[in-house]
Amino acid sequence: MRLFKKVLIANRGEVAVRIIRACKELGIRTVAIYSDVDRDAMHTKLADESVCVGPAASAQSYNNIPSILSSAEITDSEAIHPGYGFLSENAHFAEACATSGITFIGPSPESMKLGGDKAKARQVMKRRGVPVVPGSDGPVVSEETAMKIAKKIGFPVIIKASAGGGGKGMRIVTSEEELEKFYFMAQREALTAFGNGELYVEKYIPEMRHIEVQILADAKGNILHLGERDCSVQRRHQKLIEESPSVFANEKFRKKIGEYAVKAARAIKYKNAGTVEFIVDIEGNIYFMEMNTRLQVEHPVTEFVTGIDIVKEQIKIAAGLPLELKQPKIKVSGHSIECRINAEDPERFIPCPGTITFLSLPGGPGVRVDTAIYNGCVIPPHYDSLIAKLIVHGKDRAEAIAKMKRALDEFVIEGIKTTIPFHKRVLDNPDFIRGDITTGFIEKMNAPAVVPNGSK
Repeated sequence: MRLFKKVLIANRGEVAVRIIRACKELGIRTVAIYSDVDRDAMHTKLADESVCVGPAASAQSYNNIPSILSSAEITDSEAIHPGYGFLSENAHFAEACATSGITFIGPSPESMKLGGDKAKARQVMKRRGVPVVPGSDGPVVSEETAMKIAKKIGFPVIIKASAGGGGKGMRIVTSEEELEKFYFMAQREALTAFGNGELYVEKYIPEMRHIEVQILADAKGNILHLGERDCSVQRRHQKLIEESPSVFANEKFRKKIGEYAVKAARAIKYKNAGTVEFIVDIEGNIYFMEMNTRLQVEHPVTEFVTGIDIVKEQIKIAAGLPLELKQPKIKVSGHSIECRINAEDPERFIPCPGTITFLSLPGGPGVRVDTAIYNGCVIPPHYDSLIAKLIVHGKDRAEAIAKMKRALDEFVIEGIKTTIPFHKRVLDNPDFIRGDITTGFIEKMNAPAVVPNGSK
């Protein structure tokens, strides 16, 4: 087996830069695609070749399958790496790549379809002995069916879109009246976002940690887990800070959740890099939530604590090479934290596109910045607001926090507003420092202080 000679990266921004760097280190030539507003973007400068695939709107450029496949064909690209977002979890795109004789660097379309259908995935996991949150067995066909299930398992429940994630098509329901109102709202939102209005119902667990496990799987049936990531610091179901290992996990927990992740990947015949996401309640019970069939934004924290380059492993697996790693050899060393730096108002989280007039990146031992921004670059309003990921590694969590605080102080971006001040507030928060975090942490942090009666 040999590696590819040329790979097209069907993405933009920091993840496109990340993939280009991995390819260069493997001796693989790269092709960048770009929309007309990204003509001067960093990924177009770093790639060996670049092709314009359309205007700014993502439907006409980064989600334009015919244009991307044509670009791969005219540049003689042997494979396409989709990154994350855009077409990364689009099974039709993976099928179109195969039809065109181009390798899709990711799982098979069949695994992608099953992993992407949250309701069906729940059914499969339940049959294979992976614990799931009590709820519906597959999609619910009507509001009446949802009501019966909610009454059976008890309120509060959560309605979720079968085809999506990121908080879209999702509603927490605390009463029968709310279910009548929210069911159709969630259905319309899911249909708009994913083209599929199917919903399923789960018991809502208010106090929980969001824990995910990185897996690697090759074509020979070898599946490895690379430890867990804690993604509990979220706002409206959008991750903001991730870390590895989880502050509350011990070796027994790590082994157990890792085995569940491997079992989940095997259940859908998974190949390549993927992430199995779990809910962990305050009593330590583990429940399968969903499978992400792509590279995750937060993969660098796992790379820091394991020393494994996940993007290179993706490329090698797609080329047909077996995993050289063995589970007993994979060790978690130290602690890593990632802060997502968004071009947003740090108080209202409203996107703030514009031109970066001054940029100074942090550095030093154990500090990594994944970004595609530079002095004078324009942040367009058309795409996700993530502009950089700041990742640190320390010998333990306390050192990682201290290093992150220092790196945030050094990180200067002028000309646009960013979420750097928000991250500084989180890193100074006593609950965060103690590791006392659940998915409700941000709401709790932002809640106004309650003044006792009689106090002034």
